[in-house]
Amino acid sequence: MAKYGNRNGLFIALALLAAALAAGYGWLRLHNNTLPADLASGNGRIEATEVDIATKIPGHLTEVMVKEGDLVSANQVLARMDTQELQAQLRQAQALVQQAREDARQTEAQVRQAEQGARRIQAQVRQSQEAARRAQATVSQRDSELALSRQTLARSVELAAKGFVSSQKLDQDHASLQTAEAAVQSARAGATEAEAAIAATQAQQTEAEAGIAAARARVTSAQQAVAVAQARVEQMQVNLDENTLRTPIAGRVLYRLVEPGAVLAAGGKVLTVLDLTDVYMTIFLPTEQAGRVTVGSDARIVLDAAPQYVIPAKVSFVAPRSQFTPREVETRTEREKLMFRVKVRIAPALLQRFMERVKTGLPGVAYVPLSPEAQWPERLQVKLPK
Repeated sequence: MAKYGNRNGLFIALALLAAALAAGYGWLRLHNNTLPADLASGNGRIEATEVDIATKIPGHLTEVMVKEGDLVSANQVLARMDTQELQAQLRQAQALVQQAREDARQTEAQVRQAEQGARRIQAQVRQSQEAARRAQATVSQRDSELALSRQTLARSVELAAKGFVSSQKLDQDHASLQTAEAAVQSARAGATEAEAAIAATQAQQTEAEAGIAAARARVTSAQQAVAVAQARVEQMQVNLDENTLRTPIAGRVLYRLVEPGAVLAAGGKVLTVLDLTDVYMTIFLPTEQAGRVTVGSDARIVLDAAPQYVIPAKVSFVAPRSQFTPREVETRTEREKLMFRVKVRIAPALLQRFMERVKTGLPGVAYVPLSPEAQWPERLQVKLPK
C-alpha cells in the first residue's frame, strides 16, 4: 500500500508542476504579447498594387513571354498581338502620305508658274504704262505744233492781205496746219491705244493674281491633306505599338489570364502584375486609436510566416471616415462595427533589397504608434534577414 501511495503522490506532484509550468508559460506569453498603451496593432495581409496588362484594341493574342511568378522590369515586353492587318493599314496610310506630298509638290509648282506669269504680266503693264506716257507726250508735242501752225497761218493771212506775203507762202502755211492737225489726231489715236493696252494688261494681271490665290489655296489644302495622312500614319504606328504589351512597372506576374490564340476585345486582360515597390498592409482600428494615429509615423509589420523578423514601415493613410469592418478582416474586438482603415506601407528602397522574397497574401500583424513619444519594445525592434 505504501508503494502505491508513493506512486500516486509522485503523479500528483508532476501534475502540479506541469500545471505551474503551463500557467507560467501562459503568463509569459500574455505578458510578452501585451502592448504599451501608446501602441496599437491590427491583423491584415500583405498587399501590393495590381496593374492589369490589357489590350487597347481588339485582336488575336499571338505570344505571352512570361509566366506567373516571374519578376519583370519596367517597360518589359510581356505579350504580343497579331499585327498583320495593322501593318497593311500602315502601309496604305504611308502610301497616302506619299501621294499627298506629291500632290502638294505639283500644286506648289503651279503656284510658282502662276507667279512667274504674273511677273511677266506686271512687266507688260509697266511697258504699256510707259508707252502711254510717251504717247501722251507726243500728243502734247503735236498739240503745240498745231497751235504754232495756226498762229503762223493767221499771221500769213494777215500779211497776205497787205501784200507782204506771197500766195505760195500762204499755201505752205495751210499745208503745215493740215499736217499738224493730222499729227495730233495720230498722236491721240496712239495715246488711246496705249490706254487700252494698259487696261488689257491690268485685266490680265487681276486674272493672274486670282489664279495665284486659287493655287495657294490648293497648296494649303494639299498641305492639310499631307498633315491628315501623316496623322493617320502616326495613329497606325501607335496602334501597332499598343499591340506590343509592356508593363509600366517593375514587379511580379501575379496572374496569366489568357493563352496565345485567344481573341480579345478592347480592354481584354492578359496579365496582372504586382507593383513590388508599393507593398502595404491594411488594418482596422477603433475610433479611439485611429484618431491618435499620425500619417508618416513609423510602424512595424510582423508576418506569421516569419515571426522572427520585424519589418519597418510607415503609416501612409488613415481613413477620414469610419466604416463597417469587412467580414474577411479579423480584429481583436471581433466584428466591431465602426472601424477606421489604416494603411501601413513598406519603404520602396527596402522592398528593392528584398524583392525576391516579397510575397503578397501573407497574414501578419501591423503595429502603429499612438503618440510621437511612443517607444518600441524590444520584441518590435527592427530585425531583417541578412
